[in-house]
Amino acid sequence: MQLLNRATAHKQLFGMEIATYFLMRIRSVYHACGGLKKASLGVFFTLAVFLSACYRPIHQYNPWQVSETNTQAEGEFHTLVATPTLSSDVSLPARTSIAITPTAWVAPKITSTLAAMAPTPTPRAAIELPPLRTTETIYTVQSGDSLANIALRHQVSVNQLLEANDVKDPNLISVGQVLKIPPSSANEMAGNLILVPDSELVYGPDVKDFDIESFIAQFNGVLKGYKQVDDENYELTGPEVVRRVAEENSFNPRLLLALLEFKSGWLTQESPSGFDEIDPLGLRAIDRKGLYKQLSWIANEVMRGSAFWKARALSVWTLADGSVMRIDPQLNAGTAGLQYALSLLFDKEQFKQAIGKEGLLKVYQTLFGDPFAFTNDHLVPADLKQPEWMLPFETGDEWFYTGGPHWGWGSGSLWAAIDFAPPSPDDEYGCFESRAPVLAVADGRVVRSGFGSVVLDFDGDGLESTGWSLLYMHIATQDRAALGVEVKQGDLIGYASCEGGISTGTHIHLARKYNGVWIPAYGDSPFVLGGWVISSAGSVYDGYMERNGETIEAYNGRADFNTIRR
Repeated sequence: MQLLNRATAHKQLFGMEIATYFLMRIRSVYHACGGLKKASLGVFFTLAVFLSACYRPIHQYNPWQVSETNTQAEGEFHTLVATPTLSSDVSLPARTSIAITPTAWVAPKITSTLAAMAPTPTPRAAIELPPLRTTETIYTVQSGDSLANIALRHQVSVNQLLEANDVKDPNLISVGQVLKIPPSSANEMAGNLILVPDSELVYGPDVKDFDIESFIAQFNGVLKGYKQVDDENYELTGPEVVRRVAEENSFNPRLLLALLEFKSGWLTQESPSGFDEIDPLGLRAIDRKGLYKQLSWIANEVMRGSAFWKARALSVWTLADGSVMRIDPQLNAGTAGLQYALSLLFDKEQFKQAIGKEGLLKVYQTLFGDPFAFTNDHLVPADLKQPEWMLPFETGDEWFYTGGPHWGWGSGSLWAAIDFAPPSPDDEYGCFESRAPVLAVADGRVVRSGFGSVVLDFDGDGLESTGWSLLYMHIATQDRAALGVEVKQGDLIGYASCEGGISTGTHIHLARKYNGVWIPAYGDSPFVLGGWVISSAGSVYDGYMERNGETIEAYNGRADFNTIRR
């Protein structure tokens, strides 16, 4: 059978993942920020990154409350439109899809010194970043573009674009419009102080002995007594929120706490300056209210910035006030990730302070000591190979390969995940109750169960931060494997659903980690299930499964060519 090539074609979505669905839901936000009413999703290199979209906009304080309903008609597919080839050397999405208003920044006052200050490493050897343009060029506006998007790709500020093109309203650009792109004005270099080792971004083996609850309990700040209610009507404490964000994003809770303390003083201060219970990081975004969503946002942005750095994708940071600073090529990926996230929050002077010795680093050192004492350069072995795992469904069952490599959790988690949709009664689309069993791919222990997810640990220590672990997402509450249960290969994990984040159709989402690091579903250590090897077609959700000369193509629907049987 001739396989369809949809890397450049329009696609119909089935079981669309949280990140992509969110982007399609926020077209109005794109328009408000300078985007076109007819938005499209970018197709770009394998480190393509957008904001995670597990959440809907809310209008009152409940961080998980869904205030809009899914208006998708039953059987309806959403259309994903490929982005036309861009004229710039770097093809990237807009840096963020939410509007951020910088807030007055006050350096936190830490009253309890837990560790001595420590020196930090000197800058590393320089790497090659994309060169800055020195001459004017032109760009023709494409469907889905925004001025912020165009500015990022061409490494200039939005204000520069407005001035060069005599544009008064950044919202009023149109498809086919020709814009002058001025040379980059980024003359000032951002700091090159190395803030943390790369491994300090990860919820990995070096965090296994860090007791989040006990650490927070030492202080009398806002976080200690903070509470909020989730979408399953469970009350979560501040420490529980931190743990959940750290686990979901596989982000180091030490660094998460340092970022929160640095920006808001919530860890050590009972009455922080500018206290705002629903906006601790000052994002000023309707869909990012509350501690959980704001911590999730900054964890994702740090990881996203690190991915940009590893891909050699950017040469400048565009700061919250629209100014542009060159990226120092002597950074490491961990520091680059932090600089990127901080650039979204601060103007130039605040940013320079934040990345200096008296900024975030000082807060971290005061709380935890020398970040480089936790350095682990061997989180992922060069010769890493996945153990033998089976397909996650019963022999004879017919499932559908609906999502090739895409985000594991949020846009900073690389393309660590794949999707499968179960058979549908009466060829039903959208969200339906499935009783097709989802099975354990190997012997393991359930180390996380709830909020639509199950995580299996395979090395026997009961920690998802060490060795191999596997995230099952969108698992229904009913009959879901319980926390702490030991399972054998083929045992029941649960049933596919739309629970957990936003999903437009019943399916399961599988994503791998090793030592807390999201492992891409393709490449040197590909996802292998039942002998089927996963590969990428070069754009998000596109990909293949191959075994013994047979090929199955990912497709967001049900068809003969994406049918898989164990």
